[in-house]
Amino acid sequence: MQRRVGQAAGAVILFAAVLALGPASAQQVTAVPGSPSATITLDGKQLPPPPSKFGGVIKESYKDSKPWWPPRVVPPKGAPNVLLIMTDDQGYGVSGTFGGVIPTPALDRVAKAGLRYTEFNSTALCSPTRAALITGRNHHSVGFGVITELSTGYPGYDSIIGPDNATVGRILSDNGYATSWFGKNHNTPGFQYGVSGPFDQWPSGMGFQYFYGFMGGESDQWTPYLFRDHTQIYPWVGKPGYNLITDMADEAIRYMNDLNASAPDKPFFVYYVPGGSHAPHQPTKEWIEKFKGKFDMGWNAMREQIFANQKRLGVVPANAQLTEWPEQLAKWDTLSANEKKLFARQAEVFAAYTAYTDHEIGRVIQAVQDMGKLDDTLIIYIVGDNGTSPEGSTLGTPNVFTAYNGVLDVPVEAQLKYYDSWGSPVTYPHMAVAWSWAFDTPFKWTKQVASHFGGTRQGLAISWPARIKDAGGIRRQFHHMIDIVPTILEVTGIKAPQLVDGIKQKPIEGVSMAYTFDTAKADAPSPHKVQYFEMAANRGIYSDGWYANTTPPVPPWMLGAAMPDLSTYKWELYNLTEDYSQANDLAEKMPAKLKELQALFIKEAAKYNVLPLDNQGFARAITPRPSSTAGKTVFTYTGETVGIPDGNAPSILNKSFKITAEVEVPEGGGDGMIVTEGGRFGGYGLYILKGRPVFTYNLVMLITARWAPPEDQPALTAGKHTIVFDFKYDGPGIAKSGTGVLRVDGKDVRTLTIPKTVPFILPPCETFDVGVDTRSGVNDLDYQVPFRFNGKIQKVTFNLGPSQLTPPDEKKVEEAKAKAKD
Repeated sequence: MQRRVGQAAGAVILFAAVLALGPASAQQVTAVPGSPSATITLDGKQLPPPPSKFGGVIKESYKDSKPWWPPRVVPPKGAPNVLLIMTDDQGYGVSGTFGGVIPTPALDRVAKAGLRYTEFNSTALCSPTRAALITGRNHHSVGFGVITELSTGYPGYDSIIGPDNATVGRILSDNGYATSWFGKNHNTPGFQYGVSGPFDQWPSGMGFQYFYGFMGGESDQWTPYLFRDHTQIYPWVGKPGYNLITDMADEAIRYMNDLNASAPDKPFFVYYVPGGSHAPHQPTKEWIEKFKGKFDMGWNAMREQIFANQKRLGVVPANAQLTEWPEQLAKWDTLSANEKKLFARQAEVFAAYTAYTDHEIGRVIQAVQDMGKLDDTLIIYIVGDNGTSPEGSTLGTPNVFTAYNGVLDVPVEAQLKYYDSWGSPVTYPHMAVAWSWAFDTPFKWTKQVASHFGGTRQGLAISWPARIKDAGGIRRQFHHMIDIVPTILEVTGIKAPQLVDGIKQKPIEGVSMAYTFDTAKADAPSPHKVQYFEMAANRGIYSDGWYANTTPPVPPWMLGAAMPDLSTYKWELYNLTEDYSQANDLAEKMPAKLKELQALFIKEAAKYNVLPLDNQGFARAITPRPSSTAGKTVFTYTGETVGIPDGNAPSILNKSFKITAEVEVPEGGGDGMIVTEGGRFGGYGLYILKGRPVFTYNLVMLITARWAPPEDQPALTAGKHTIVFDFKYDGPGIAKSGTGVLRVDGKDVRTLTIPKTVPFILPPCETFDVGVDTRSGVNDLDYQVPFRFNGKIQKVTFNLGPSQLTPPDEKKVEEAKAKAKD
């Protein structure tokens, strides 16, 4: 009798605890209360839910006691798995699914099983788009009015997703989903990349239980700046032919299979965001060969072909117009034979990278089917986080760090030396901007330009076989990145929380697109009536079919060009119900309508933290922001230290510096890296090669200078030695010459002057390493990585002289650094 009373009391206690979580939760307790299999769903009021009170019985002896287990949180019954995919730097005309000439069968698969959306929009830049995508809020609302490298001290621009803006990862995780993030992470502020943390702005701090990807805007795909959770990893070591695009798919498939084996009924949310097709364009050789000769027609003919395909597929309206070709860009038929050869090769490699990326995405989708979960999986496949990138400038480059360092026009003849190796590990390539414009067909402009759909219109396909029955359908409603989170929440039955960790949440600002899944609502009007666009003061405002926007005063590929006053920008006006591609400007004909929309933009800008408007562009990079190394002039390291991000490393650019290494050489001779930053595409290294000290300076593959003792000088003996590299910079000014002295045990062994130095930036996807070189070497003729020092490093000290840049030079440097990380 006593035990039955105890059991009843426990049930009452459980029921009271469940009621504390809300009525909805109380109605969705499963299994026997207090049993190990009991589950509960949440009412969405707060995350995490309050702890349940113990509902069993505790007596002096276990024989008279009753165990009780707190219920396990699970999503509502019928909640699907979610696979959210987004590629990088791919405009509307890139994919074959939306009329492009590059086959994308994985995207085709999703579109044929579900729906294609023809009026879906981004923010025009990568990390702002990604912040909007994972929060369901406008990019300025969550501090990402621009990339983190340009962050400023205003709420809309600090690049911090605050605790009042819980991401979809956090919401789904706390509601019982297994959450994971694979690929690019450009939403952690640059000043938090170090392993010292804090990690609240890393994927783990945003609710993603597993992260496998790279930090920042881009990464070499052969030797990526890769992390598993918070730990830097090097999976390419010992794997010839390694490429991150394939490795990432392998890892996601492994993760999903492991999850299915250990918890087959637990739904997953996989956020899958590969680096393709952001520079560097680095597909495998096999994929490049598939596209040989496919772009000999040139960018103008390709653009016409894409537009015809789009009309045939119905992904642009029948009355849509192809916008005019810009005067700033050359027409294909005016080019020389060598120019056509080079530019066609650039497009072949870009296309190969795009197709390769889609192929690996297809493997991930197939793995879902192989687990028998495809019907119950919502797949959202977004083609690009912005329009196609213009950052290769007018000629393209085999090493984009030349462009990032102000060399915007590497001669065609110099580039042709890399024709056969374009896209391989020895190049870090980008294509000419005319291709980028053409890949944004039928629109004008490119990535970075938020005022025009060339920068913001993305292809989108969504499938969910259990729910979407209009397979192959097209949806023409206007929507935006902020609409993805509310769509996911609606289909999973999970409500946006009011409180997270006790902090009141900002409302979700997007609207659900789930209504479009119903065939009967295929032509229903969009509930997304108003949407602002803004990036570096290029502005746009959408209002129920009308669109007003500014005209970009300077093309985005003209780094450092002077910008006009904000008040002088020209405005355009379009009736999108009749003019899909922004081809016919009505501003002069309808000044009253334009004025109405301009006022609406200011209202929305004030509402969503867009103000103050700032058209300094990449000049904002000089804004002071948090840093653990700001102002330091002496850096000391002991032992082996690897993986320090460039933002936390001693910067040797545009100044005098001295490196002092106290080392112990082993018996038999010393060999290996002492200290290095950068690699094949630009950087420096101080090392011992077969017993002889060497310093190499790599000026972004344009000049390589090498300091070493004379050939007749004997190798270093076993024991302690002090090796110094002392560099005197010929400033003031930017990228000036300088003279370096290599000194061993107090004796000068080599003096050499170099005519130019790196002006702006070393490759940020490389790292600062002491005792080993972990990615690519600064001199492939001398050594191969990993190049670990076989002796002991007692101490390495950097002494930095003052910057020898004028204030205008400082501005140029910071602009270029930011440009390199978008």
